[in-house]
Formats: sequence, structure tokens, C-alpha cells
Amino acid sequence: MTFQLPQNIDTRPIAILGAGTLGRRIALMMATRGAEVRLYDPNAEVREAGVAYAQEQLPKLLETIPDGKAGTIVGFDDLGAALKGAWHVVEAVPEKLELKKSIFKQIDELSDPDAILASNSSSYPTSAFSDSVKNPARLLNMHYLMPPQATPVELMSCGKTDPAVIELIAKLLPGYGLTPYIVEAESMGFIYNRIWAAIKREALCVIAQGVAKPQVIDAIFRQAMGTRVGPCRAMDNVGLDVVLSIEEHYAHEIPGLPEAPRTLLKKMIAEGKLGVKSGQGFYDYPPKK
Repeated sequence: MTFQLPQNIDTRPIAILGAGTLGRRIALMMATRGAEVRLYDPNAEVREAGVAYAQEQLPKLLETIPDGKAGTIVGFDDLGAALKGAWHVVEAVPEKLELKKSIFKQIDELSDPDAILASNSSSYPTSAFSDSVKNPARLLNMHYLMPPQATPVELMSCGKTDPAVIELIAKLLPGYGLTPYIVEAESMGFIYNRIWAAIKREALCVIAQGVAKPQVIDAIFRQAMGTRVGPCRAMDNVGLDVVLSIEEHYAHEIPGLPEAPRTLLKKMIAEGKLGVKSGQGFYDYPPKK
């Protein structure tokens, strides 16, 4: 199918669906070119916290982006209103396939016909829900890591994505302080996450087997690899509930993966240890102001 690329993108809004850990960070990055960024979430507390985070971080981020210009970040609780007029829509809802299918059916019905639709899913290719969109030529995976600290964005076709869509997004991303990487064949986990999944899974096994504590794992990893953050701290930042959801999806798709990582995560989550967002995970975190 053919797709007409969006026009007047400099003056049209961008809609981010989901104001959680990654959604608010994506909104922050998209607010660096002067346009309105609409952060949608039906949960008022999450939505307001997401908007507050992005607004607070924006001035400091703009200092690192040449020609950056502050945009406006606005919270929305009405999906149709959030999508109206947007040239670009990024889905950042939890990693549940049926939820993504449902949300993209709504996005397809409510968004402008020339809007580029992207999923930030870290484990589901958009081919898994492309039948929810009448014209999948405008649909792609657009996987962010943890901006603004990590700026890579992986772009992957749904199998029917118009190549001009990927070309346009790849051209625009550097202006938002982001670096595009094109995934050349459909892959569960894309590029970085396939490597990261093996690292975090093995770190969880080491903890579960009593070989070493999280602090020791992070210390040796940081020293050996020269990184700022070790795997346990990184999982806390993402959210252990999100880590578990992704790991369960890998286990469903790849038989034979060890159960110890999932068992450990389930135990921690049952104890209320979700990472930074709950104040406790592998580490303890001070209450948020």
C-alpha cells in the first residue's frame, strides 16, 4: 500500500501514549524542537508525574542539543484529543500483546491518515499487530532505550512499512538528540536488547544461585566494561515488573531458557520491590520529592 508522508511536521504535535518510565522520557526528547508534545495516560497520577518529569528535565537537556528549542509538554486523558492533528504517534504502553493490538486499532481509527505510527515495544515486532492498522505502510517499531542518558533508537519495519517512513524518521532523529539504528531483518529484541537480554538473564541467575550479590555484580561489570551503570542498577531503572514481562515473552518464544531469573523477579515483585519507581529493588532509593 502507498502512504503519503506527513506535511508541516514542524508545527504539528507529537503524541506519546503511556506516561510511564519510557513514555515520559520519549516525550522529553520529542519536546526539544519547539513543537507541542502530548503525553496521554488514563492514570492521572502517572500522567501528571510524567509531564512534571519532562518539564523539569527539558531545560538541562536543551543545553546538550544544538539548535534545540523548548516545546510544550501537555498531559491528555482523552485519546482522540491527544491524537488529533499529530504527525507522529509513539505507543509506550505495557508489554502485553492484546493491549497493543487494542490500542493500535484505536490509534488507527482516531489518528490523522498521514500520521506515522510507531511502537516502542522492546519485545514484540509490529508485524504481530500490523493487522490492527488499515495501512501498515505507516507502522514501524521505534525502540528507545533510556533517554536522555542512552540516545540510540532502533527502527524496524513491520514487514510492510514504507521505506520512506524509516528514511524520514532516521533523518529527523538526530535533531532531537537521538541516534537512529536500522534493524535490517525482523528480530525479537532488535539489536541491543538481544545482547542485553543475555546479560541481565545471566546476572539474575548469578543472584538466584547465590554466587554474588547485586552490588558485587554491578561493581565487577562496571570495572571490566567501563560502564557507568551495572546490570542490576539498570534493571532497577527500567522497572523489575517490566523486566519480568519481557523475560516471560522471551521464555514463551524461546523454549529452554532458565526459570531462575523469572522466579527471582516474581519474588521481588511480590515483595513490592519494583526498582526505582517503588523505592526498592536490588537497591534502596530515596523517596521522590
